[in-house]
Parts: sequence; C-alpha cells; structure tokens
Amino acid sequence: QVRLTQSGGGSVQTGESVRLSCEVSGYTGISYCMGWFRQAPGKEREGVAQYYSADAGGRSYGHAVNGRFTVSQDNGKNTVTLQLNNLKPEDSAMYYCATRRRWCLPGDIEPGDYDDAWGQGTPVTVSS
Repeated sequence: QVRLTQSGGGSVQTGESVRLSCEVSGYTGISYCMGWFRQAPGKEREGVAQYYSADAGGRSYGHAVNGRFTVSQDNGKNTVTLQLNNLKPEDSAMYYCATRRRWCLPGDIEPGDYDDAWGQGTPVTVSS
C-alpha cells in the first residue's frame, strides 16, 4: 500500500523560505511521479510542481511558481522535498503531495492525474 507522510510548513514572513517534505512508502521497484499542489480557502487546488522518481531531470513547475520553488529527492531516501523561496502572502495555502505510477504527464499539473495516494496536507501561511 502506498503511503505519503508530509512534514514541514508553518508560518513565515514575506520573502522568507519554507521546506516541505513528503516521505514515500510502498513503491518498491516501481517508479512514480510526485505532484505538489496547494489549495487556498475558496480556491481550486493548483499544481505547483512535479517530480519523476526515475529521472531527476523529469521535473516541472506550475505557472505561479516563477522560479521560486524547487522540487528534489533526498539521496538514498524515499523523501521528496519542495523548497519554497521568496514567499508571498498569495502563496498561503494548504500544500499536498500526491503520486501516480510511472512517469509524469506533460503540460499542466492536474490533481485528477494523481490517483495513487495523497498526503495529509501541511499549511503554509505567509504574512506581510
């Protein structure tokens, strides 16, 4: 059974950074794509990044990121991290990781494409 356990996040000031982690279990010998999403109150869930476990170059980012976020995998660990830099109040949201088997899909990072597992979510609050 695939399980995703999230950690990190919290409350920061504008311009500060936050690191989110998602520990993955249950994919022995199987590649996966991990997507990161965020959802603010009253808004739709938005894809911010995705990462392919079998190819570190297979990563992409959502339109709102503008080079401020970086997704990577810890060497030797089943943990994918999302580094959020230069945060703005509009980045405040609940952040989720999610997985799908095999490769990442091209184009927009859509929540509906991630049908294997979802993390429990972790809040990020950015104050001005």
